[in-house]
Amino acid sequence: MEKEAAKEKIEHLRDELNLHNHRYYVENNPVISDREFDLKMRELMDLEKEFPEFEDPDSPSMRVGSDLNKEFEQVSHKYPMLSLGNTYSEEELQDFHNRVVKLAGSDFEYTCELKYDGTAIGLTYKDGKLARAVTRGDGTVGDDVTQNVRTIRSIPLKLNGDYPDEFEIRGEIFLPLKGFEWLNAEKEKAGEAPFANPRNAAAGSLKLQNSSLVARRPLDTYFYYMLSEQLPTGSHYENLMKARSWGLKISPHTQRCKTISEVFEFIKHWETARHDLPFEIDGAVIKVDDISLQKKLGFTAKSPRWAIAYKFKAEEAKTRLVSVDYQVGRTGAVTPVANLEPVQLAGTTVKRASLHNADIISGLGLHINDLVTVEKGGEIIPKITGVVIEERPALSAPVEFIKECPECGAPLMRPEGEAAHYCPNTASCPPQIKGKLEHFISRRAMNIDGLGAETINLMYSKGLVTTLPDLYRIKASQLITLERLGDKSARNIVSSIRKSLEVPWPRVLFALGIRFVGETVAKKLAGSFTSIDQLANASEEELIAVDEIGKKIAGSIIAFFKSEANRRMIEELKTFGLQLAGSEHSSSPESVSNVLEGKTLVISGKFTKYSRDQLKEMIEAHGGKNTGSVTGNTDYLVAGENMGPSKLEKAEKQGVTILSENQFLELIGEE
Repeated sequence: MEKEAAKEKIEHLRDELNLHNHRYYVENNPVISDREFDLKMRELMDLEKEFPEFEDPDSPSMRVGSDLNKEFEQVSHKYPMLSLGNTYSEEELQDFHNRVVKLAGSDFEYTCELKYDGTAIGLTYKDGKLARAVTRGDGTVGDDVTQNVRTIRSIPLKLNGDYPDEFEIRGEIFLPLKGFEWLNAEKEKAGEAPFANPRNAAAGSLKLQNSSLVARRPLDTYFYYMLSEQLPTGSHYENLMKARSWGLKISPHTQRCKTISEVFEFIKHWETARHDLPFEIDGAVIKVDDISLQKKLGFTAKSPRWAIAYKFKAEEAKTRLVSVDYQVGRTGAVTPVANLEPVQLAGTTVKRASLHNADIISGLGLHINDLVTVEKGGEIIPKITGVVIEERPALSAPVEFIKECPECGAPLMRPEGEAAHYCPNTASCPPQIKGKLEHFISRRAMNIDGLGAETINLMYSKGLVTTLPDLYRIKASQLITLERLGDKSARNIVSSIRKSLEVPWPRVLFALGIRFVGETVAKKLAGSFTSIDQLANASEEELIAVDEIGKKIAGSIIAFFKSEANRRMIEELKTFGLQLAGSEHSSSPESVSNVLEGKTLVISGKFTKYSRDQLKEMIEAHGGKNTGSVTGNTDYLVAGENMGPSKLEKAEKQGVTILSENQFLELIGEE
């Protein structure tokens, strides 16, 4: 094909696919089959590959995302991203209305919207093209997640119509219920823990470092607020309708209300009708429609005075408690789960409810066969919130928390200051062993493909794998004997196990499954201790000196390395060549000065000019060291609002110099 003809064909296919994307994901009105769409997309991708000079980041073919991992850049919001005040009763909503009337008079309208249970996002469009997508963060600074957002099919990369040169539109990214069920089914197949609710799933998806993974998750969005120096109209509602005409997805359930009575009708309708929606909402949002009146009403420090969120009450149902099971997790934590007589709640049949720990059971005063109140507030497993004492059967037995592990029989222990009971038999308690293996192989840890909970369970039951080092001894010939595993699958698993030897030190540390050492903590530890031996020999004081590491985490690390079985496991892993050492983080901020050279600082509280992370970067850039706890070695405590009183008290007792945000900035020459 000639170059000019190819260019024309590429542009035509892009326009056509963008139109079909909009019809399918925004209008929910497709006019061609999925197969036809896929054939056109394949044709476009083939042409773009053949003629790379016509590459365009806004092409619909770019929706697949990138396999490159990268840390998110922190971006300051041009307009503060405040949260809304909440109300839970008609009386409180009437009070809000009365306050607006007092300031504005009675001649105004409201725009009522659904309150989506997802994660907030702000998109900036320049000259009709998506320029940037930023999360809420702390309201002042958020994460730049543009690459991930570009993969969401209902978000247009290019607009049509009479849009402003530059504007920001805010909305909610959420996971529809069908997509949530599909995603959790996929996670369970992979041996990963399911998401608790669609909101967590949406937020977690948006923060994935690999945008190609985001592209495979069926995220959706609705927009509800426009900001610009060139707003198209003086009405919030009309601005949303304008945005819809440009190609942005605005909820069809958005409604303009002339009176507070109409607002109450909107709320009453959706409190019931929400169960018919294909996504979750947890309330309604009421906004003054007139933009000039919004400006007149203004803001408090945290929220606008011209808008409020009405939160729906969590639904309840009554049913009988049949029995209580006890589940053991990979850390040994024992969680009680109530088995219930099936009951309909929020559109689903509920058979189980979380009881969390012994204190919850004791506080409820539960007996077997009690009539209990069950509440579903967005979690997969609902919770028991009360007991109908007057309905208690005669001679019913109280629920008593077990004293021995239900899996291995070891006496349970409850660490001082903690709510959970634990099985201390980490070396031979089956669910703990299998849980540690599943955690170790998971994507965010050692990322061993082909292995999941089911295969790990088979390998464990056959005695092939009982410790982490056993994974590196496994042979393809042994795996072939397992049910549903052929020669090719077995060889792929062994190959992936070998490839995991390339996983870097911070992720290996996370994979070891040390209690309280999540991904972020593992990165911080790996940046301060450049080998497993250095970490194993660290004192409590040395551990606490690491930013955001407190006594609880330090105690857990020390206990882990005190275990003879764990030390033996580490030595075995070394012989297989795992990356149990590495260099300090290369991503330290560029040096600006040495004014804080040799100084140790603690950041605590909330700040007005910079986020805590920005202040920490400044400390490192000026030669200082961040730590998470005040000790005798601390030189300065940078104190913000609402800081913990114990840190302040300790700093005063230790004679530590206490600085305000402004004093700190003056010290480093930034004020």
